Amino acid sequence: MSLWTGHLSRNPLHSIGVGTTNGRWHWDGGFRPGTGWIQAGYGIDLGTANTVVAGVDGTLLLNEPSVMAVRADGDRKGQLVAVGGAAKALVGRTPIGMATVRPLEDGVITDLQTARSFIVAILKRVHRHPWQVLPPQAVIGVPWGATELEKRALIEAVEEAGVGHVDLVPEPIAGALGSGLNPLETRARMVVDVGGGTAEVTAFCFGGILAARSCRTAGDEMTMALHQYLRVEHKMLIGELAAENLKMQLSRNGSGPRSLTAEGRDLASDRARTQELSVDELDAALRPVTDSIVQTLASCLQDMPAQAVADVMQDGVLVFGGGSLVGGFGHRLEEAFGFAVHQAERPLTCVAEGAAMCLRRPEIVKAFG
Repeated sequence: MSLWTGHLSRNPLHSIGVGTTNGRWHWDGGFRPGTGWIQAGYGIDLGTANTVVAGVDGTLLLNEPSVMAVRADGDRKGQLVAVGGAAKALVGRTPIGMATVRPLEDGVITDLQTARSFIVAILKRVHRHPWQVLPPQAVIGVPWGATELEKRALIEAVEEAGVGHVDLVPEPIAGALGSGLNPLETRARMVVDVGGGTAEVTAFCFGGILAARSCRTAGDEMTMALHQYLRVEHKMLIGELAAENLKMQLSRNGSGPRSLTAEGRDLASDRARTQELSVDELDAALRPVTDSIVQTLASCLQDMPAQAVADVMQDGVLVFGGGSLVGGFGHRLEEAFGFAVHQAERPLTCVAEGAAMCLRRPEIVKAFG
């Protein structure tokens, strides 16, 4: 066991206690076993598109689509059939008597029972040591724009799934922390998080929010824009997974091929059909959605103090989330903000990693939770 031998901090953000390897020393003089010893701890990003779970040491424990397949009728209605990747593979090809559902919409819970079943199934996949006998604790990223009712529903669902204690932190703060930024430093920072259900920009400094904007138009709307474009312009119907695959190929394209292939059904003949699509026309199909997101986020600047704007001009804007990977999105952000835009090193997992770090840094939860 390692002991803390430093001086007590007078900073109110540090009034909870000082962490050690196996627990936490509290100002009342007692040592309480903590996360990583007899109690598991998780940082969780319950996203609309994907759910990521990180351990207290930063190890990625799980990264699965936020999809579940359930029985749709009969005595076993609602019974879980598959979860994660196996369930997503059934989207658009679900057998009779089954349904694929997403437990979250726009980054928040809409059906408590469905969400609880999903979280139970997800946590069963996460390894726990035999000596971790106490119910786990978790820090979960939540959209900055979530209402108190939506936050309460999330806490209830996770607690009912068997988690002993739950704290919430805004996803932009968790993502910033997971990307190496310190939300408690006396310098203004700005981050943009574009997930499947929400897109948010947040400026923060010294444990507080300076300005923020949130919109519930994000990655899912980009997928639907591609689906609708093919239907209207090419008279072709493609599945949700096919449209998402096109979006992902655009994200990875870079200097790759300038054309992509879509497979689906011809609306005139009802026969199978393939269609060659140029990257430029797909970018144009996405532009109304991406422009709408960028304009909403850019309006955050009018609420920022002038000195904070100067900080961000020097350091740039950090972006993460799957939607931020779509080709051209970062360039449009730069045009709208007038700042340099930097892509996070791990844009798909940094929120869960930052949430896990909060288990060791309760001052972050106290400041932003």
